[in-house]
Amino acid sequence: MNQDVETSLELKIEKLGHRGDGVAPGPVFVPYALPGETVQAAVAGERGRLIALQEPSPDRIEPFCPHFTHCGGCAIQHWAPPAYQDWKRGLVVEALRQAGIEALVAPLVDAHGRGRRRATLHARKGKLGFAEARSHAIVELDACPILVPELNHGLEAARALEKQLRGLGKPLDLVLTATVTGLDCDIRGAGRIDDKMRLKLADLAQHFDLARLSNHGDVVIERRAPAVRFGGVEVSPPPGAFLQATQEADLALTSLVRDGLAGAKRIADLFSGCGTFALALADAVHVQAFDSDKPAIAALERGARRAQGLKPVGASARDLFHRPLLAEELKPFDAVVFDPPRAGAEAQSKRLAAAKLKRIVGVSCNPTTFARDAALLIAGGYRLTKVTPVDQFRHSGHVELVGVFERR
Repeated sequence: MNQDVETSLELKIEKLGHRGDGVAPGPVFVPYALPGETVQAAVAGERGRLIALQEPSPDRIEPFCPHFTHCGGCAIQHWAPPAYQDWKRGLVVEALRQAGIEALVAPLVDAHGRGRRRATLHARKGKLGFAEARSHAIVELDACPILVPELNHGLEAARALEKQLRGLGKPLDLVLTATVTGLDCDIRGAGRIDDKMRLKLADLAQHFDLARLSNHGDVVIERRAPAVRFGGVEVSPPPGAFLQATQEADLALTSLVRDGLAGAKRIADLFSGCGTFALALADAVHVQAFDSDKPAIAALERGARRAQGLKPVGASARDLFHRPLLAEELKPFDAVVFDPPRAGAEAQSKRLAAAKLKRIVGVSCNPTTFARDAALLIAGGYRLTKVTPVDQFRHSGHVELVGVFERR
């Protein structure tokens, strides 16, 4: 079939794909169609565009956001919660099955909480908002219902910053983070800005009561140090630093990691970031953290120094993709937690497989790369005892998980 010419077809949707698209035989992927539905779709190649519902699913519900299907931020708001939750858990089950791994997969943990505390707004040609689904066009929003209220209140500040920077003629991203002490904003794409522009941006930060404003990590003004809490420890993360998407996920994942590492005395936290797990666990165990992000490691160390009542916490800047910890270096530890980016931790997992650790807990936002890494650990003599899916990316095809490994 010509990829550029759409043909109107009646399709029976068999399942939901991993991105949240309905899948008809072919396969043909139809966004916003649900399993069991008969739809009319405009089809070109493997892509379908929903035209009409011939037989809607009994599990179809009304989406709560007026921008749904236009804004690309959410893929699924139109499916009843039980069916949605079964599908999201099934993403983890299927990834493990394809890797030939048998393990207990627990029910999905809902970790949306108050909403997402981080958002990246795109500024293009005078428009500010989120990108359309599978497009670079911008959907302008007055509010987003999946964000914490603090971020929605920050949209006015973001629009003012975009307007001030519009004359640069560059595509910009504004990374907003809601912290304990206020809104943190890091501008991406502006390049070097002169002193005059810096003063104007600082004035806007003052006017909108931003805690901190940065230009690609270079602090323009810090009126208050942005703060997040890991357990009982307060940390000021560097601009644009990685954090779990929701506060509820932070708590849920930490609880699962703590349970998975029960009994351990000395723990290595690999891909530690600013200390999400390292600092929360240090109330009871000795922790050594490793991450390639030097500013994040520095933030972790500052938080540990200021905290009271922690066991010893060490932190080292190290690129674990190119210099994974060797089995010999892992000997001082009886357990490890690792939480890599979406690409996973293949090189480090090979070294972990050769180590004689009692327990390993893997945290991942990508079931496919987790399953690949898990297979390496299993081949090295570990047993995957339990996997818990965690939904901090509600209404999307993304799912977090925590897997617990024990040495056979």
